[in-house]
This record gives sequence, C-alpha cells and structure tokens, in this order.
Amino acid sequence: MDKKKATVPLVCHGHSRPVVDLFYSPVTPDGYFLVSASKDSTPMLRNGETGDWIGTFQGHKGAVWSCCLDSNAIRAASASADFSAKLWDALTGDVLHSFEHKHIVRACAFSGDTHLLLTGGFEKKLRIFDLNRPDAAPREADDSPGSVRTVAWLHSDQSILSSCSDSGGVRLWDVRSEKIVRILETKSSVTSTEVSADGRYITTADGSTVSFWDANHFGLIKSYDMPCNVESASLEPKNGNKFIAAGEDMWIHMFDFHTGEAIGCNKGHHGPVHCVRFAPGGESYASGSEDGTIRIWQTVPSGHEHDTSLANGPDAKVKGTTDEVARKVGNIHISEGGESKEK
Repeated sequence: MDKKKATVPLVCHGHSRPVVDLFYSPVTPDGYFLVSASKDSTPMLRNGETGDWIGTFQGHKGAVWSCCLDSNAIRAASASADFSAKLWDALTGDVLHSFEHKHIVRACAFSGDTHLLLTGGFEKKLRIFDLNRPDAAPREADDSPGSVRTVAWLHSDQSILSSCSDSGGVRLWDVRSEKIVRILETKSSVTSTEVSADGRYITTADGSTVSFWDANHFGLIKSYDMPCNVESASLEPKNGNKFIAAGEDMWIHMFDFHTGEAIGCNKGHHGPVHCVRFAPGGESYASGSEDGTIRIWQTVPSGHEHDTSLANGPDAKVKGTTDEVARKVGNIHISEGGESKEK
C-alpha cells in the first residue's frame, strides 16, 4: 500500500474485548470527549480530538452495551448486561448511582437538559430516571413490542425514539402519555439511531440500508443500499453533506448524502465494525470494532492525509500526533492531577 495515499487513523487501545458503542460529547470549554462501551465491562473516557486515554469507569460486572455523556461532559452513563445502568462522575470516575433493572440493559441516553436518564433493554420497556431524585421510582413505558436496542431523545425531551432487536422500525413515543404515537417503518431491525445535532434528521441503519428521516414530520428523506450489512451510521454534523456507515466487512464507508455516491473507504479494523460516530465538528470520526480497538479517522480533503499516529490505552501515552491536531489542542491542557478528568 502507498502510505502517502492512505488515511492512517489514530488507534486507541485499552479495551480487551469488542467495542460496541461510542458517544461524543458536545464541545465544552475543555474540548470534547469520547466515551466507549465494551464487552470487557469497563467504559473508557478519552480526549475526543487526540484519542488520549483519560480514565476507566470500573464497577460493572458484565458487558457494557451502551454509554453516553451529558452535555457538559461532567457525568457519564452506561447500560450493562449485569442488569444495571450506572451514573458516573466523569471527573473522578466514581459511581454516583446504580439503577437496578430486572434484565440486561441495552441502551441509555441523557435528556438534553441532563436531568433525566432514559434506559431500555431486554425487559421490553423504557424507563426514565429523574437524576435529581435518583432513588425515586422511574417512569415506565412498557408497550415496546420487543427487546429495546437503541434509544434517543427528540423534540426538546418531549419525545423518545426506540428500536427493537427482534422487529423492524423505529418507534416514536410521546413522553407525557408514555405511548407510541408513530412508527418509522424499516425492513430489518434497526441497530443504530442517531438524531442530528440540529434536531432536523434521524439517521438509522437496518440490515444493508441507511435511511434519513425528517425529525419533525417523520417523512423518509433518503434511503440508500449499502455494500454489506451495516450496524451503524452517522451523518456529518456541520454541513450534513456526507455520512459514514460500517458493519460486517470491517471497512468504514463514506457516502455523499445527496446522491448516495461512495466517496471514501477506510480500512484498518480486523473485525466487524459495531459503531461509528462523527465528532461534533465533523473534522473526524471514530469507529469501534470487534477487534477491541477504537480508530479515529480525520475527515480531510484528498492529499492532506495525516501521518501515522497511535493513541494508546491506560498503560501508554500517545506516541505521535499530527501538526493539525497539535494546533487544535494547543490551548487545551488536561493535567494528571487537580482539576483533570483523569481518575
């Protein structure tokens, strides 16, 4: 391979088992952050720009299927096969609360105002926990036709989206009535649901199809057939002119949003890719794989690719970063003590 023409990602080691979910925080005064969920039971927090390991959340006793950060990246949440969802202090790594369930918890999401935590899983119901009263009983919606695979908030926390592992479609729930009010029909079960940062689009992946929906009127805007079964898709957040999708062929494919034309393909993982997400500014995106690694790929014009960089896990520092990334993080300092986010 001609390395000059290849996009070389930042490779983030640290997980010992497959990486199954990724979540970027919005941009904060300290930059933006990336949290990852893995079957190794230990979610990890990283600097979203460099991939530098910041800390590991220790406390789950089973695979972690989903993770997220609140809008200020001060708290994290995780959903696990140990029948619990946990709320974490992202500054110290301490468990703030453990929300017990009666079966595997597959998905979790903070509300936009950060006061609520939404969970779903094998119990076939949604739960909404009030984080201001974590010991209080949650609100429950139990009309889900199957095990909940994904959840997301919509319409300033007035609506919820959910998908099921064993049936197609995305269900729109009204939070007040706790009832399903609409179904976005898909051929296969939806494995990835993303609401765009501006709240205009819903991106879904089901089988070998990636679809884009109007988040206000719920009409289907675009739908494209992929070259393989894909597990995850993400729309570029800044201009909305391209999207990425990945799955069983181990590659991350990039497409033009308007035409569906393939405009890029990045290879490097050694197992199926379970999750892809764009960074909040669209300048890079992350992929998580069965091979246990996270790779951060720069979204740059052809001919301006980066040199090889390697971001290591808890036992090593970043061995090299590009000039561009260095400039971006030049004003961000995360110390190893005091006010740092490192545990």
